[in-house]
Amino acid sequence: MMNFQGGAPIATPSTPLAQGWCVLSLLHDRIQAHIERELQARHDLSVREFSLLNVLSRQSERGDHLHMKQVAEAVVLSQSATTRLVTRLEERGLLSRALCDKDRRGIYTDVTPSGLELLESARPTNQAALQEALDEARRDEHLRPLVEALEAFGFPGYDFAQSE
Repeated sequence: MMNFQGGAPIATPSTPLAQGWCVLSLLHDRIQAHIERELQARHDLSVREFSLLNVLSRQSERGDHLHMKQVAEAVVLSQSATTRLVTRLEERGLLSRALCDKDRRGIYTDVTPSGLELLESARPTNQAALQEALDEARRDEHLRPLVEALEAFGFPGYDFAQSE
């Protein structure tokens, strides 16, 4: 199987498992890049910023808070990268931080009303960009089976903000 990324051939991995991983990674990268462009252009948000606002808003809806370590796990970043991301959004007035009542060393991060407003306006953009990227990927014979698998599986009831 010949793999292509951006029209240029890339090295073919040696095992079927590695080939599958490369195709999955390619699909992820294409989708993320498409969503990133749309969120940046329309809302001045990166995919990571959108994800962080989304995770924290869902926790807030439940009346819950996440420690910074849990936030890092939820957005799949190191704790230092998460701290920088939170700081950027806090400087924009989209997040706030507070000390944990039970553990003064712990810090909670919450979405501000401005952050919720921006998130709500960005959600349709995120959804439309995701659908556009999946539609485009469906036209690629190597990516089509993954798109179909995602749609068939559907992730009903999966809580992407869950913590361990």
